[in-house]
Amino acid sequence: MEEWGEGATSSHLLHYRRNKPSGVQIFPITMVMESEPSPRGEGEAGAIVQMARRMAIAGTKGELGLILAREVGRYSLVDLQTLGGRLYAEMIRLPEPYRSKVHPYITEQLFGAHHQLLAMHRAGRFLSMTEPITDRETFLKFCNMVSDGCFRYDETTERIPFRFTPRHRAFYYLISAFTMFVLDQPGHPVGMPFPGGFQVEERNGSFYCLIRDREKEVPYSICNFCPALQTEDG
Repeated sequence: MEEWGEGATSSHLLHYRRNKPSGVQIFPITMVMESEPSPRGEGEAGAIVQMARRMAIAGTKGELGLILAREVGRYSLVDLQTLGGRLYAEMIRLPEPYRSKVHPYITEQLFGAHHQLLAMHRAGRFLSMTEPITDRETFLKFCNMVSDGCFRYDETTERIPFRFTPRHRAFYYLISAFTMFVLDQPGHPVGMPFPGGFQVEERNGSFYCLIRDREKEVPYSICNFCPALQTEDG
């Protein structure tokens, strides 16, 4: 029997919840309610809106990389620890052996990409990246979604020993923008497993994901903006 309400919102938890084997339990350590958006503090909401607008100005991959590096640089060590704690709280709810299989990919998706973004910035790599953002239309739709996505879920009801705010949620979107629009790579790393034995694949320079088009009903999911193609047999 599944012990998780309709408000579960974490990307990988949502994927698991929709595709998990029958009868497998998801442990209810925290609760996130999708039906009640987070209260918008004027300062926090305004800052996230401005962040999204700064992102949207970028015309090239290098310009976007520089903007994202500056935005991510605003997050302190305490912020990163909070993000790591939230990641742990989400992972611990997943049953084994799926938890152990997916954990390194989720860690790479968030903190591996964070390290790569800052390393490329320090090395001056973005200064020579003059090619335009590959799919600007999708990129602008992503930017327009970010501010609403950050406030769509109410984290105030979570039973976790730290405060996770819309600003922390924005970190996920910043890192996803780097991966999808600067690197032209899928939002979830190649090889990442999903329930049912599915995984993100790379074939002949193109990326494929079986669940790519299954997230359309979740407008704030990064899957809707991912450069991966829907796997043919999906």
